[in-house]
Amino acid sequence: MLEISEKKDAVKVVIVEDYKLTRVGLKSTLNEYEHINVIGEAEDATEGIKIINTLKPDVVLMDLGLPGMNGLEATMKVKEQNKDVKIIILTSHERSDEVIAALGAGANAYCLKDIAPQTLSEVIRNVADGTCWVDAGVSKAALNFFPKPENVTLMQTTEVQDARAQLTERELEVLKHLVQGKSNTEIAKELIVSVHTAKAHVCSILQKLCVDDRVQAAVKAIKENII
Repeated sequence: MLEISEKKDAVKVVIVEDYKLTRVGLKSTLNEYEHINVIGEAEDATEGIKIINTLKPDVVLMDLGLPGMNGLEATMKVKEQNKDVKIIILTSHERSDEVIAALGAGANAYCLKDIAPQTLSEVIRNVADGTCWVDAGVSKAALNFFPKPENVTLMQTTEVQDARAQLTERELEVLKHLVQGKSNTEIAKELIVSVHTAKAHVCSILQKLCVDDRVQAAVKAIKENII
C-alpha cells in the first residue's frame, strides 16, 4: 500500500510485516511522532521490495518471519537494489545466529517487538542518520553464538590478540558500546566525553578493524571475540 508523505523533513518509513494488526498498530503509533512518516506498508517481501523501489524510503522496518521470501532474503535484495536505504529488523526472533545473519545481510539495526514505542522512534531517527543499533538482549545472546577463546585454534587466538592489541583501552570500551548498538551521543554520555571525541574513537576503531561501518565493527567484535 502506497501513501503520500505530508510531513516535511520527516524520516520516511516503509513497514514490511505480514500481521495486519501489528502493521496497523506500528503505522498508527509511529505516525504520532513528528520526525517519522510511514509512507508505505506491505504484507510480504515481494510487495515490500516493489514499494521500496518505488518510494525510496529512508528506513524500512522488516520482519524476519515473512511468508514466501523471508526477511533475511528480502534485506539482501533491498540492499542490492537500494544501498542507501536503512533496514531495521523488527522481530520476535531472539536466536543469536539470526541476529548475526541479519547484520551480515546488511541490516542496520535489530530490534525485538517488545521494544518501547519511544525507543523505536529514536532508533529510527538514529538509524536514518547512520547509526547502527542492536537490542541489548540479543547482542548478549549473540556473544554466546561464537566459540570462546579457549575453544579456538592457536592461529585464531593470535589473530584475536592482534586485533585487540591494535585498540586502546578506551577504544575497546567504545567498541563494547557499539556492540550494544549505542549512538555516538549515548557513548559520549556513558564515557563522559564530547560527541566529537566519541565519534573520533569510532572512526579510529573502524580504521583499525578494517571495516566500513559500525555494524561491521560490531559483528567482527562479536565473531572474533575481540571484546
